[in-house]
Amino acid sequence: MPIFNDKTAMDDHAITGSHYGFSARRIDDLGASEYTLALIVVDASGSVYSYRTQIESAIREVVRACRVSPRADNMMLRLVIFDHVVTEIHGFKPLMECHENDYKGCLNVGGATALYDATYNGVRSAAQYGAALSQQDFDTNAAVFVITDGEDNASKVSRIMVGEALRDAVVNESIESATSVLIGVNTGSDGLNSYLRTFKTEAGFSQYVSINKATAKELAKLGSFVSQSISAQSQALGTGGPSKSLRF
Repeated sequence: MPIFNDKTAMDDHAITGSHYGFSARRIDDLGASEYTLALIVVDASGSVYSYRTQIESAIREVVRACRVSPRADNMMLRLVIFDHVVTEIHGFKPLMECHENDYKGCLNVGGATALYDATYNGVRSAAQYGAALSQQDFDTNAAVFVITDGEDNASKVSRIMVGEALRDAVVNESIESATSVLIGVNTGSDGLNSYLRTFKTEAGFSQYVSINKATAKELAKLGSFVSQSISAQSQALGTGGPSKSLRF
């Protein structure tokens, strides 16, 4: 359930194959002619509890940094969290309408890990909204970030379906380009790093980033990395291809 959408300015959309849809700003209300659709999908399962405030700080840093980007007026952001269910914190809306303090307390953690469901929903939402924008003569590209500290154990969709969604987003002519980053947190134990590397390869993410320990310093770097990656993808809009992957 969205927690800070302005429902008078948003349209709701269904996603084939997902029990959860998405919301997005009404296209007739948009002011720019091109947009980068930034999507952040964040694990909020029970294991995140001890560092949930640091993850929230990283999200706030993404918003703060992107708002001062020269491309801020050409960015939209959607935030999704997941445990055993997928929850949209807010749909795609102009970055300048996102305020960093809104994200304090946005991670209500608990439950299992529907990683595939959340990734599938997120990728399909960016592709679908991008196609709708393109039909109205907007130029669009997308930047997708999936942050998790665990293996999937609750999804209804399969890893194959996630891969199909990512491939469709990349080859969809309605979106100029899409970059996708899988980010593993606390990957130094229990084989998680190997699991996520395999997921990255089989699903077709553009990049995998491994954060060995969920320290305050590393999670602060995460916010900076995501904001710089969004800005780079926005700057690449109009070139015909995605931005180059940045080092974490």
